[in-house]
Amino acid sequence: MIPILSGNVASATAGGFEVANSCLFDRASSGYMDKSSGTSSNNDIYTISFWMKRAGLEISDNILFSIYKDGNNRAKIGIGPHDSGSARDHKLELYDWYGGSQILNQVVDVHLMDPASWYHICIRVDTTQSTANDRVRVYINGVDQASNITRTTTPNQNQNLGFQETTASNQWRIGSHNGGGDYYDGYLAEVVYCDGQSYAPTEFGEFDEDSPTIWKPKDVSGLTFGTNGFYLDFEDSSNLGNDANGGTDFNENGIAAIDQKTDTPTNNFCTLNPLAGNVTFSEGNTTWAGTTSGYEHSSSTLGVSSGKWYWEVKPTNACGCMGITDATWQFNRRGSIAYASSSQLYVYEGNGYVSHDSYGDISTSYSTYTTEIIGVALDLDNNKLHFSKGGVWEASSNPATNTNGISIQAPSTLTTGFYTPLVADLCSATTGGGNANFGCPAFSISSGNSDGNGYGNFEYAVPSGYLALCTKNLGSDGG
Repeated sequence: MIPILSGNVASATAGGFEVANSCLFDRASSGYMDKSSGTSSNNDIYTISFWMKRAGLEISDNILFSIYKDGNNRAKIGIGPHDSGSARDHKLELYDWYGGSQILNQVVDVHLMDPASWYHICIRVDTTQSTANDRVRVYINGVDQASNITRTTTPNQNQNLGFQETTASNQWRIGSHNGGGDYYDGYLAEVVYCDGQSYAPTEFGEFDEDSPTIWKPKDVSGLTFGTNGFYLDFEDSSNLGNDANGGTDFNENGIAAIDQKTDTPTNNFCTLNPLAGNVTFSEGNTTWAGTTSGYEHSSSTLGVSSGKWYWEVKPTNACGCMGITDATWQFNRRGSIAYASSSQLYVYEGNGYVSHDSYGDISTSYSTYTTEIIGVALDLDNNKLHFSKGGVWEASSNPATNTNGISIQAPSTLTTGFYTPLVADLCSATTGGGNANFGCPAFSISSGNSDGNGYGNFEYAVPSGYLALCTKNLGSDGG
């Protein structure tokens, strides 16, 4: 499990303003939004604020925002690619060209590569400031990053900006640069651009009074957005580019209604984990694919040591497998499914077998499957694991009444003290994969079922007493 670090919604259970939705920008789908802007309020002051949860950790740039008038007047904000020298390794980068000259080139020396966490970024630019270091200020989770800025090309006083070029018909893009490519891969929420305003991060977020290291969102609807300002709350699935401030909407490209998610800064859902797996990830780390070399796998971003939990997996074929694992097993044996007596691993395979580490097969009588949705119910109050196929529980089990099911080792006896969901490709000559639905599905749901707390969207009914793997539920149950 990748821990959710303090300062970036560690539990996401604090009260206050709730963010209902985010939007998934899937790199594999070349997802982005664009529009033409009008004449700016002025050409030297703006603020950008947004929440992001990264998905794929690609070796190329992830462009978050770009604006383009022509080759001499343009700007972009993005995450630098993986770099062996760490010069640009998953760091926030700011660039601005005006009149043919690069007037802004800054890198924030912080590695933003935790796929389990929501980060809040606030960038305020005001070139009218007499002090150079006050002209561009960057905050991550409410903390000023002035001491972490490298490559410090800073605009001159009263410098005109590419982001605020006053001429009409500048082209905005979110999730890509204007020439296409370098697509952002991950989730965005509460995207705010204030034209002509330099706002402090406290206008967009605040530290929780009970957990002062947790930075949480605030209602931004009362801010001054300016002529070209916008506010994307992603609450209209039929128009995810809707400007909730009433301005011109963004066009969606490679983005569909299913890309509206309930994984947000105030309720962080489990996903697969690209830092603990060797499969190919897409759809916000909810879809995986192996290769014909086989035996690839991934654990997830949230682990649990108590409570009752439910999720679903839709494999692409019988090679796509699912279960649970002690996370130590994953990190120590990354690259192969190599069973070891020191690990704890329970996997339901397409051939109808349920296997357990080096101890072999627990059962060979479960139903075979290909593309049917498999339900997983993990009961850590009674140390049982249940699987369903197409909504029918295997081996005459009933997770709601603790009937039958697979007995598993108690989390308290594990090296890590918790289990984490697992997916795998267990075929050596055929590509296996699938979709893991922890409550924010990447595939269409025909019925729609939430847990007892109202969280998640599942194909089949969630067993009584079981919850979706999200931080609201971790906070209520203790997880």
